[in-house]
Amino acid sequence: MTDAQDTASDTALRTTGGAPSDDDVPAHGLPIPLLEPREGIPPVVETEDALAEVIAAFAAGRGPVAVDAERASGYRYGQRAYLVQLRREGAGTALIDPVGCPDLSGLGEALAGTEWILHAATQDLPCLRDIGMVPTRLFDTELAGRLAGFPRVGLGAMVESVLGYALEKGHSAVDWSTRPLPEPWLRYAALDVELLVDLRDELEKELDRQGKLEWALQEFDAIASAPPAPPRKDPWRRTSGMHKVRRRRQMAVVRELWTARDRVAQRRDVSPGKVLSDAAIVEAALALPPNANALSALPGFGQRMGRRQLEQWQAAVDRAKALPDAELPQPGQPVAGPPPPRAWADKDPAAAARLAAARTAVSALAEELNLPQENLITPDTVRRVCWEPPAATPDAVAAALTGYGARPWQVELVTPLLAAALAAQA
Repeated sequence: MTDAQDTASDTALRTTGGAPSDDDVPAHGLPIPLLEPREGIPPVVETEDALAEVIAAFAAGRGPVAVDAERASGYRYGQRAYLVQLRREGAGTALIDPVGCPDLSGLGEALAGTEWILHAATQDLPCLRDIGMVPTRLFDTELAGRLAGFPRVGLGAMVESVLGYALEKGHSAVDWSTRPLPEPWLRYAALDVELLVDLRDELEKELDRQGKLEWALQEFDAIASAPPAPPRKDPWRRTSGMHKVRRRRQMAVVRELWTARDRVAQRRDVSPGKVLSDAAIVEAALALPPNANALSALPGFGQRMGRRQLEQWQAAVDRAKALPDAELPQPGQPVAGPPPPRAWADKDPAAAARLAAARTAVSALAEELNLPQENLITPDTVRRVCWEPPAATPDAVAAALTGYGARPWQVELVTPLLAAALAAQA
């Protein structure tokens, strides 16, 4: 049992207004199902007038605000929010429809300076930013759980192990673009923010007890201050099954089909996978079909696909086949950082030895501190330091780590390990 689990088992369960009291906790410790929000399911905010009331209520609220967002991944194009849930003491719970209220910048401004509590913040922040909600301070309960050493950090698992309640998670992957949203989905959405404040408070205590609270605060600040991620270069290269595609002409087919599919998906506002599967794109690239009839015989282009659709995909294949060699994509992506570690032994044996020593030391410290190795320091940072090493001195290593974005707590803990690994292989 980890320190975090031990502490959680000794912590008296929090109660909520509509939840069972501590006296109702079963003696055998089974989690208590949380079935209904304490004030019931709030009406969905769909108009500017209703939104103005929510903004006023949350501006007058007290303490941190719990925030969550639901997307329609796998159903719609992109990662836009289709429901935003908030809860704050003095304001209760709000469910806001970003379709009816697409600009929530007024709400974001009303909560400026307030700590936002999110679970897995980096997943929700992009879609929240798109509708005008950008926190300046946050507390990520998933990341807090990782740093505290919890083995399972999903929201349901955290609420159960820390607070003793069981959340119903059956609607996490539904199509949140559905209108009107069914009542069971709204209940689920409201319950997702019901206990976030309670969870945050208990995790803060646990992190403080373990001497990790300052580490967590630095991590939260880094997330809140991070700029939006730049667009991914050559996203077609991430097509599932791409490893089977070896020849440049075949790669061009993947690129053309991926681009054509993306245009159709964006126009129809559906998930690209519902337009054409990755597996079908790879099959067409490997086969290089000469015409639509040959294309229709391939997996993923079967009888249910209309002639017009087949001709659309075949046109993309033909465009790729007609490209001059100079315009064909190059194998692999331009690598900004070090090569894959599996190639180090051949390219630079000394660098491979440095990496092996550094990994061993980092892994041992992460185990000692009871936190995931990637949260102690990112594997990419370790690779970069070992591939193009600074001088094997603490100051030089610390400067390199800082330059790669490591937080002060990480620099303090990891610098001695990497400096020693570099010095041993000098």
